[in-house]
Amino acid sequence: MAADPIVPITRAPSNAYPKVRRIRFPFGDPEPMSHHFFGDPQPPQRRHFVQGDIVFSHLVAVLSAAFPPGEESFIRSVRRFADQITDPVLKKRVAGFIGQESVHGQEHRRLNDKLIEMGYPFVRLFTFDHDSRRQRATVWLENRAPALVHLAMTAAAEHYTATIAERVLSRPELQAIPGDPEVRNLLNWHALEELEHKSVAFDVYRAVGGPERIRIGLMALMYAFTIPVVTVGVLLSMLGDPQAWRPLKVARQTRDIFRGPLVRGLMADLRTYLRPGFHPDDIDTAALLESWQRELFGADGALVDHLK
Repeated sequence: MAADPIVPITRAPSNAYPKVRRIRFPFGDPEPMSHHFFGDPQPPQRRHFVQGDIVFSHLVAVLSAAFPPGEESFIRSVRRFADQITDPVLKKRVAGFIGQESVHGQEHRRLNDKLIEMGYPFVRLFTFDHDSRRQRATVWLENRAPALVHLAMTAAAEHYTATIAERVLSRPELQAIPGDPEVRNLLNWHALEELEHKSVAFDVYRAVGGPERIRIGLMALMYAFTIPVVTVGVLLSMLGDPQAWRPLKVARQTRDIFRGPLVRGLMADLRTYLRPGFHPDDIDTAALLESWQRELFGADGALVDHLK
């Protein structure tokens, strides 16, 4: 599919140049895993690390597993249009987007290695080397898809991550869930940077003439499959965990997730992307960004000592 002529970006981005932070979390350190995942010493076999919640733990594991291959695909989708981007501001924003997504994949891979050790075998399905057969097959399929379709999928997926990120950073109930401080720090850092670059892929799509019908149509398709795909993923993950075979408890925890602050109302928020003329910066997260940038990377920020 041939791209339409480049059009100017008329909307100023909320964060012009996403900052690439070289950061490292201690998931690969030699201390016992219980120290990293539970703060106070706990038995290493306690694999349900989110409040001891089976379903929520597997949901977090499935999302973490999907991040590295997904973000690498996002990078490739934007790079396919690198020679068509002439706007110097957008070029710098794309560079920041690629840098941030690369570091996200790196740190989630390290977390995923620990999740596999803890007893999440489903995570292994998303963990493969860059020269593996699965990786080559993925790239082969991407290269045979229309480039604009690949980019539109990335722009839609970025709306998903930005919407979840806004919830993670703005809802005290989510921040209050007991768990390991380092896992929480990783999720907060990732959420912050998803908001910093939330409109980059979208603006590349607009800049290369991506039509609204493809943008909205692909999002509608992804939207329809969101709940079924995530549900199947979590179920498959739990099938590999004998400690999760507790039907009544799982049913109760599943109900609590759908009623809780992460999922309740999420689909309605995602639907805003289907509105003609929508732009990610229509959702104002500037104040939230500023607050969390200080919280994590200010003079006394929680993650200043994690920067390399």
